This record gives sequence, structure tokens and C-alpha cells, in this order.
Amino acid sequence: MLRSVQSPVPAAPIMLDTLPCTLSLRLLENALDAIVVIDEDGAIRYQNGAMQTLSGYAPGEALGQPLTGLLPANLAGQHERYVRAYLDSCKESTVLGQVREFAIRHRTGEMVPIAMKAIDLGVHEGKRYFGAFLEDLRARRHMEAERDALLARLEKQALSDALTGLPNRRAFDAEALLTCARAARSGALTCVGIADIDFFKKINDQYGHAAGDTVLVAVAGLIGMASRATDFVARTGGEEFCLLFPGLDGATANVVADRIRGAVENGAIVTPQGEQVRVTISIGLAQLAPGMPFNEALTRADAALYEAKNAGRNRVRGG
Repeated sequence: MLRSVQSPVPAAPIMLDTLPCTLSLRLLENALDAIVVIDEDGAIRYQNGAMQTLSGYAPGEALGQPLTGLLPANLAGQHERYVRAYLDSCKESTVLGQVREFAIRHRTGEMVPIAMKAIDLGVHEGKRYFGAFLEDLRARRHMEAERDALLARLEKQALSDALTGLPNRRAFDAEALLTCARAARSGALTCVGIADIDFFKKINDQYGHAAGDTVLVAVAGLIGMASRATDFVARTGGEEFCLLFPGLDGATANVVADRIRGAVENGAIVTPQGEQVRVTISIGLAQLAPGMPFNEALTRADAALYEAKNAGRNRVRGG
């Protein structure tokens, strides 16, 4: 026969303010978060071990010192004004109880990023006290910086030609959209160009693909050096490079394009085997009129490139 078991009487919840002082202090001292208590005058009255580690101050060293000594200059005065305004009014705080992120000054002068939540601890012996929980954000910020750097590298790789380091076709198409939008808004002139290495297949056949890669890298560098800082140069496939000349009419773009052509013609390119290779390029240009579809301008530039090839290569056509 089973015995009846009486249900245990639920224990009454233990409130923190009913705990012995030693237990409360042990709880605070061993908390993972940094904890600081200040009085209404802004003086530090308590900091636990985690706060000492976070601020760099030894036990007892910061007691009685103003909290503003830990704050950056732009926040110190703001903090004092806020506390005074809060004490002088009966309005509910819009800051207390909210998590804020900023930086505090370590004893060494280093600015440490933290997340802080402050609370009103009430009045004790005629003086109001405030407490705050602080989380050290350095590890999180470090991981965020590593993540951002990785994303930046991946984005650059996605928009860059692996061999030459120039923007690739995807990047060129994105820049073309921006160029068209700017031209539509401002009516600014823009010229589109397509450059192609002359007889590139012969270079590969005669010197090998390693030499061909050397030529591509060298030509990319020569085009970049001869272009203006505002021009956009991309390797869009094989031995083809696409160019954007913002703010230029056809005649002026022709001058810049011919400078690029000459830079390649006069550039000293040496194969991995030590053989010097003479390389030339042909360039076709087309004006991108406001409102004109970009593909139409690109098609015209491609047609001008064929004209340059048929006219003997190593020249500029269109514009």
C-alpha cells in the first residue's frame, strides 16, 4: 500500500536586500559583469573585481574619485548635467535602464568600448545612489573587425580580376550603372572605351601562357598609370579591357585614349624567360549621351574597336 506523500511547502523567495551583507558582497564581487556604484555627486563608492580589471584601478584606488575620470571628455560634462537634471526633476529617466554603448578611459589612457546599463538604487541615509553594469566589448569589437575585414576581402575578390588586380566585368557593370545615373542627373558627358591587346594569341603561342599572363599584368599597369585618376579601368575578359572616361567629350577622350595606347606601345615588358616583348593595343571609343542605354554605347565602342583593328591596329577610333 502506497503511502501518501505530502507536497513540500514552496520556499519563500529570497530578496537581495534581505541577504546578509557578506553574501550580497560576495555575489557582486564574483559577478561576470563589471559593476560600479556612484553617489549623487558622481563619486565612485563601489566597484567589484571585474570593474577593477576593466578600469585598471587597484582595489580601493578609485573609491571617492569622480566617475567622470573614466569618461571621455565629450561625455563627462554631459553625464554631470544629466544626473543633476534628473535629481532636480521628478520625471522618469529616458536613459536609466537602457543599454548604451560608448568607451571608458582605462587607467593607462586606453579607451575601452563598453555596453552599460545604469539603474537608480534609491536613497540611502539622505543620499541617492546609482549603479551600473558594464560589459567589455573589446572581444566583440575585435571579432566584428575581423568579420568586416573578411567581408571586405571577399567583396574585393568578387569584384577584382585575380590576375591583374583590376576591377572585373561585374565591377565594370556596376560602375556603368552609376555612371549612367550620374549622366542622367547632371547631363555630364562620358565616353566609353574598349581596349584590346593586338595579336595576343601570337604572344601566347610564341612565348607561352606564363608570358601571356605577364603581358596582361604589365598592360593593366600601363593602362592604369596612363589613365586619369577619375577614369575607370577594368579587365573584362581575356585580353580585353573596358574603360570609362567621365566628364570627357569624344575629342578629349581620344587624347587620353591615345596617351594610354602610347604608354603600352612604349612600355618595356619582359617575359619570365627574360625576353623583351613589344605589345600594342587598339582602342574603340563611343560617347555615352545622357539617356542613352549603356549597352548601346558599349556596342558602338566595340564597333570602333573593330575599325581600329581593321585599320592596322595600335590606334584609337571613335569618340
